[in-house]
Amino acid sequence: MPNHGIAKILGDRLPHPETGHGIPRCELYLGVEDVHAAYRHALACGAIQISEPADRNWGDCVAYVADPDGHVIAFAQKTESA
Repeated sequence: MPNHGIAKILGDRLPHPETGHGIPRCELYLGVEDVHAAYRHALACGAIQISEPADRNWGDCVAYVADPDGHVIAFAQKTESA
């Protein structure tokens, strides 16, 4: 994903990819059956909220979290229209 695209999703939760030093430069993108349940479970286990589940323009409903080390994890579920 282009730096400015991921920066929109990350908001102020993590440094901008172009200016941050030592921050993760990738995401783990996981296809799941229930994006809302996976997102809630991750938060309950200590993940840091980045972006709640939302329909994205590429046809997935995706939620973003960061693990305690700052690695970005995406939970994705195909939307009804995809």
